[in-house]
Amino acid sequence: MGEKIRRVVTGHTTEGTAIFASDETFETIVIPSGDAAMATIWTTATVPADCNDEVDGRKRDAGTTLKGGSVIRVVDMLPNASSPLHRTNSIDYGIVIFGKIELELDNQAFKVIEAGEIIVQRGTIHKWRNPSDSEICRIVFVLTEARPYEVNGVALEECMIH
Repeated sequence: MGEKIRRVVTGHTTEGTAIFASDETFETIVIPSGDAAMATIWTTATVPADCNDEVDGRKRDAGTTLKGGSVIRVVDMLPNASSPLHRTNSIDYGIVIFGKIELELDNQAFKVIEAGEIIVQRGTIHKWRNPSDSEICRIVFVLTEARPYEVNGVALEECMIH
């Protein structure tokens, strides 16, 4: 889809010496909704993470977020595409690598975030829109499970609004 992604993973020998465990390249894959292409880079099953977990984190089954864990993912938002409004119970760090993206909140307020800028998404209802007619917007997201935001003692639930 967009530019290829290179992932280098380190590890250890049985004696504890640092090694390069893998070095590979891959591409993002268009998701069923057709608004973006994604590639999971790594996941952890727990937070804090366990460096003794030898599972290739890219191969662990993860949805948008991973309950009890973390996910790092590359997202290529396609030109003129928009995600649905949604909320996840996670803290999401989004780093725009190239292009620009509009972040819209459920009250219809929005900001444009450009290459080199960073988003900290804290469990709000939001959607993403790529305003370009021709350019992909690549964002690297790190998602870590979080307790839901509470209003008057009531937790706001995860949701997807189509």
